[in-house]
Amino acid sequence: MKHARVAWAGAVHEAVEHPQGLKLADGRVLAEDQVVWLPPLQPGTILALGLNYAEHAKELAKELSAGTQDEPLVFLKSPGTLIGHRGFTRRPADAAFMHYECELAVVVGRSARNVRRADAMAHVAGYTVANDYAVRDYLENWYRPNLRVKNRDGGTVLGPWFVDAADVPDPHALALRTFVNGRLTQQGNTADMVNDIPALIEYLSAFMTLQPGDLILTGTPDGVVNVNVGDEVVTEIDGIGRLHNTLVGDDSFGR
Repeated sequence: MKHARVAWAGAVHEAVEHPQGLKLADGRVLAEDQVVWLPPLQPGTILALGLNYAEHAKELAKELSAGTQDEPLVFLKSPGTLIGHRGFTRRPADAAFMHYECELAVVVGRSARNVRRADAMAHVAGYTVANDYAVRDYLENWYRPNLRVKNRDGGTVLGPWFVDAADVPDPHALALRTFVNGRLTQQGNTADMVNDIPALIEYLSAFMTLQPGDLILTGTPDGVVNVNVGDEVVTEIDGIGRLHNTLVGDDSFGR
């Protein structure tokens, strides 16, 4: 089942997918554009992967190869980075190159500590779509994300749906795509992750306890392009959802 969190009529509601848009817990059916979409969950720790698709690593730094990484590159994100479906993300005026990142987001469902790879998927509650923007100008170098790159307010779009793990037969066989103003600019498949979901859970749980609601952003394939104010960016993953976002300028945020 696909679940959502939305704001409507002065309250926050749980909702599920409906042919006409979405259905609130009290049975009312609303169109997609009648509500304000929130991230489909309120996560605990947000862990994000860098360079988890080999071709994207090459795209960012031609001198690198996937073989130079001896363990996953992981960094933390704050809850303030998250916004929902149909939200607006600020593009700083001083940015020369800002790009999207379509990612499969994994939601932890059970506490995980020292979990073996063979048992890892039992700790997954479900999945959602993430679009984790990066301002490449702000990178300390071309492949290590720093704070200004990945912890920008409203810079990570999440949703629209949280999809139960039971409804995703194989999360390692999902096509990912990004469209900018209707034009296909990025495509890949979760089969091409350098470190798959069991490997990531095994790695992370070896030194930190993962808790229910923690979020793991699993990285993006190659195909990133610069996006500008006014662009509509749609990131989608088969079976998970189609996530819309619009870029706006500093003036929209009083900057």
